[in-house]
Amino acid sequence: MNMEKVEGFGGFFFRADDPEGLAQWYLQHLGINPVPSSVEAEAWEQKAGPTVFAPFAKATDYFGDDEKQFMLNFRVSNLDKIVQQLKTAGIEVQPITEEAQIGRFARLQDPEGNPIELWEPAQAA
Repeated sequence: MNMEKVEGFGGFFFRADDPEGLAQWYLQHLGINPVPSSVEAEAWEQKAGPTVFAPFAKATDYFGDDEKQFMLNFRVSNLDKIVQQLKTAGIEVQPITEEAQIGRFARLQDPEGNPIELWEPAQAA
């Protein structure tokens, strides 16, 4: 018997001090549509590609702030371009790092301090 599996994320839900303001920040700087307020409004649609589901040890320092329980990782096609857009908007972005087999990464935080990692996957040879 084949196991039925989930097909992907249908949403990511989290608490915020200013939900509307934070939704607008994600729209303005990362192009993520807020939750639709009607059936005619469009939800954010992601491109098909790899998605990593990775629980980390409670003591990890990978997320930066020890108080944060999650880190968002977004795939991008042009890391240099989006990093420049963010810096032009006055958003601090940590330097780009590269892991040859995986791709290139940059880090930032949203206005509420939630860690974000941008990932440009390595191109298949």
